[in-house]
Amino acid sequence: MMTETTDTVMDRPAGLSPTPSDDSLPRRYADFATLGEALDYAAQGAKGLNFHDPRGTLIRPYPFSELRDDALAMARRFIAAGVKPEDRIALIAETGTDFASLFFGVIYAGAWPVPLPLPTSFGGAQSYIDQLSVQLNSCDPTMLIYPPEIGAMCAEAAKNCNVEGIDWAEFATRAAPDATLPQAKTNDIAYLQYSSGSTRFPHGVAITHAALLSNLAAHSIGMHVGDGDRCVSWLPWYHDMGLVGCFLSIVANQVSTDYLKTEDFARRPLAWLDLISRNPGTTLSYSPTFGYDICARRIGSQSHVADRFDLSRWRVAGNGADMIRPDVMQSFVDAFADAGFKASAFLPSYGLAEATLAVSIMPPGEGIRVELVEETQLSGQEGRRDRPQRYRAIVNCGKPARDMKIEIREEDGTPLPDRAIGKVWCAGPSLMVGYFRDPEATAACLADGWLDTGDMGYMSDGYIYIVGRAKDMIIVNGRNHWPQDIEWAVEQLPGFKAGDIAAFAITTPGGEETPAVLVQCRSSDEAERVRLREEIRERVRSVTGMNCVIELIPPRTLPRTSSGKLSRAKARNLYLAGEIKPYAIAA
Repeated sequence: MMTETTDTVMDRPAGLSPTPSDDSLPRRYADFATLGEALDYAAQGAKGLNFHDPRGTLIRPYPFSELRDDALAMARRFIAAGVKPEDRIALIAETGTDFASLFFGVIYAGAWPVPLPLPTSFGGAQSYIDQLSVQLNSCDPTMLIYPPEIGAMCAEAAKNCNVEGIDWAEFATRAAPDATLPQAKTNDIAYLQYSSGSTRFPHGVAITHAALLSNLAAHSIGMHVGDGDRCVSWLPWYHDMGLVGCFLSIVANQVSTDYLKTEDFARRPLAWLDLISRNPGTTLSYSPTFGYDICARRIGSQSHVADRFDLSRWRVAGNGADMIRPDVMQSFVDAFADAGFKASAFLPSYGLAEATLAVSIMPPGEGIRVELVEETQLSGQEGRRDRPQRYRAIVNCGKPARDMKIEIREEDGTPLPDRAIGKVWCAGPSLMVGYFRDPEATAACLADGWLDTGDMGYMSDGYIYIVGRAKDMIIVNGRNHWPQDIEWAVEQLPGFKAGDIAAFAITTPGGEETPAVLVQCRSSDEAERVRLREEIRERVRSVTGMNCVIELIPPRTLPRTSSGKLSRAKARNLYLAGEIKPYAIAA
């Protein structure tokens, strides 16, 4: 792994200037009929996208006007290739001009772009080919267009699925003859989004232009985006927060944005903060909790923070896509307060691809607000006094986004009052049409205009608090345990960190449900492994009150979703299938 250096971002090459943070074009908050109309409008101004190399050096300013010209040429190429409205075009979502112009080219051609992920650092080539193949079979595209660097893997997946595979460098050289572009309607499908982790049983979320633009307006207005605001992002464009929040919203709300590729952030996380510091006017940037965590860990106790960074203009430090951990957020504040970072800049939010993106947003300036909830309330065991009370910090995820309604319901659908924990349902104009060609899965979560999010939470004074995923709940002997609680308990032991632990339920040979805890272990000493396993077992027992299956596994073994989150469901499946192999440790 590359280590972080202390040098700052290199100066941009002479004569290369980023698109401006402001121009004379009046801002419109995504009030367009279609996404194509949004780009048509943004192209009248001087703002745009700006792409940077791994060290944060500007290598390609890309005004919206140039993006539109390129996208229209791509649309004519698609039409010349026989692409028709409602065809699916699968695109490997690499951050850069190629994907941006192809995505909007598909939009202008009336077809449906389907962003698909890049390879991850684990799993190998065959694993990626298999994942692509499953998603291609699901969305049934006319073609798959991919970057040349991963052409062999993509071509094999396309061949497996009888889909035309095209290198996007080759596609861009094709003739673009004049053609009449179809006129999209606001209720037409705009794109398909594959929610993170959807590999074995993929769910292609179908989003209309109307739903998309409603959500883009809601979160831009919710964040008080205004004159001079500028965004920095490293989030992947194949995940809803990166695609919708930091690419499509940028176009529809006319915000100049600076990008690092996700893999470059992974190698040099502090380049993200360098980029925020060195770009005048940067006020907006989003990250899951782990992004803040890795930066706080990487900077450590270095004393040059104030000399290297200037985070004083960072007005909205968005946080979403995973459970928000107040301890991590506090560590980030402690690490970067000397650089001008304000805790009030944190803006928690909650959302999911099935609602396009945003369901709730914290009003800017309110920061992280936490409530302590006794764990028996979280597990539905109120009134138990057989062990000492323990509390968990639950983060306030804000108020419903504009035009969005949230209800907390019992399992049978009965609405619950304030501060009662139940299933989170939401309704509003930005909900998906449904899962592509999967009416059963659609019917299982959509009913009477409401979406069952699959999450658990409670409302308090108009704010939503998310306590966990319903599908992740570990239920043993009628008692509920959140895997996050077990994982957090193990993380407090020396030598472990967030992401090292996955907890889930398994069925023992005797037919009983029991928690299993997989822990990534870096020690190669047999005696130390035995000691660690017993220490972990005791810590988990202190949280759950029961014995659990504790397995130590090699580092970098636990699977992650496309957005970098731990995938407990996949970890469980791999473990039960014998594909995650624990260390053999004497009893």
